[in-house]
Amino acid sequence: MHIPPMFKFDDKKEKIAFMKKYSFATIVTNKGNVPIATQLPFVIKENSNKLVLSGHFGAANEQVNYIENNISLVIFTEPHAYISPSHYEKKKNVPTWDYISVHAYGKANILHNEVQKLEAIKEMINFYEKDYQKQWNNLPENYKKGMLRGITAFELEVTELQGQQKLSQNRKEAEIGRIAEHLENSEIGTEKDLAKYIKSKNNL
Repeated sequence: MHIPPMFKFDDKKEKIAFMKKYSFATIVTNKGNVPIATQLPFVIKENSNKLVLSGHFGAANEQVNYIENNISLVIFTEPHAYISPSHYEKKKNVPTWDYISVHAYGKANILHNEVQKLEAIKEMINFYEKDYQKQWNNLPENYKKGMLRGITAFELEVTELQGQQKLSQNRKEAEIGRIAEHLENSEIGTEKDLAKYIKSKNNL
């Protein structure tokens, strides 16, 4: 990731918290010289000082053939918003985009064991909807086993974590204030979220 020094996102705990909050991400893996990608929900786990991303593909997804022998890139990005130059004091300005992004790199390990796959599904249920666990537990075993045959579960140990917070740090305080106020008044939820990050990052 190209990261201008002003926008560098260094704090590991904050990056992990961001990944957990915006956990629907894109995993990219090379197939020869061609990158292929899939959008997936992830479970973000910290085990013995290791950061592990857990997820699953549909079994027919060809990307599963490449994730164990190649480094994958998982891109977490949200919230983001268009920033109009109307918020700036000088007329000689252009539009831009404010956003937060975290890139996680690593090789994946496919979970072939049925017990491991069931545990991965349980972790995902607990991460996204704990109340569904009871319904899942009461489903017929043949149904659950059939579902497991239709997925490829995996864990990816993160070997490199990069981040960027482009939150108008290069603007004057008054300009940042106008940007944050505009986004706070937006009807788009992610823009409201971005306003909070902008105010926090710029101590407003």
